[in-house]
This record gives sequence, structure tokens and C-alpha cells, in this order.
Amino acid sequence: MNEKRRQAIPMLAAFLLLGLFALSVLGVLLAGAGVYSRLTRRDERAYDSRTGLQYVASKVRQAPAPHAVQVTDFAGVDALTITEQVGEEVYVTRVYCHDGWLMELFCAAQADFAPEDGERLLRVQSLELEQRDGLLYVQLVQEQHCHELILCLESREGVQP
Repeated sequence: MNEKRRQAIPMLAAFLLLGLFALSVLGVLLAGAGVYSRLTRRDERAYDSRTGLQYVASKVRQAPAPHAVQVTDFAGVDALTITEQVGEEVYVTRVYCHDGWLMELFCAAQADFAPEDGERLLRVQSLELEQRDGLLYVQLVQEQHCHELILCLESREGVQP
């Protein structure tokens, strides 16, 4: 019987080491998954903030002329309105915030549309626009973070404060 105990002790020690190794690997994997998850969320927030501001800046830069860009009232909300002529028809592109979304609506200038008719682009809490002295001030709030952009309408270049 003593011989069987001698054989069982190394085997038990091997199983304990194997179990300890498995627990260590599992702990490292769980820690890595947590870090990966936090980094992914951080990158998504950074992507969303950059995307919202760059989208507005791109729309302004694509305008046919600086005077085609205006901040207007669209059913009670501020909207970035870009007017352009296509053939004989005049069209407007409106970028605005409605029900927690950054929205875009492209339609004929005389068409009667409501803010909910636009296309949802990106989740935002608010979009504030102000135009003065040839500059467009854009303030975008997402998840309690405020992002600001100033665009010069004459040169169509942006500066982030």
C-alpha cells in the first residue's frame, strides 16, 4: 500500500500543477478580455466624436460656395443648411440633431419635410451651430463629452480649439 501512495503523490502534484496552470491561463485570458473591451469602447467613442465633427466639416467643404452655407431654423432646431442648384432645381441639404440623432435631409428647397424625415447618421445628444464673422462654430455633445469645431467659411478650413 505504501508503494501506491508513493506513486499517487507525484501524480497528485502533477494534477495540482496542471490545475494551477489552467487557472493562471484563464485569469490572464479574462484580464485580457477586460482590457480589450475597455479599449474597444474607448476607440468607439473616439471614432464617434471624430466622425460627427468630420462629417459636418466635410459637408461644409463640399458646399458649392461659402455663401451657400447657412445656419437656419428647421422646425425649431438649428440646422446647417447647404443650398445648391442642380440643373434648374434648387436643393438643400440640412444637417441637424433630432431625437438624439445627428440627421441629414436632402430635398428640393421648396419641399415640405419635417425633422423626423431625415436620415439617421450618428447618436448625439445635441448639435449647436452658430455663424458669425465668416466662421461656423460647431458644438457636438455625445455621451457627456462636448466636441467643438470652428470652420472658416471663406477658406473652408477647420480649426479644432
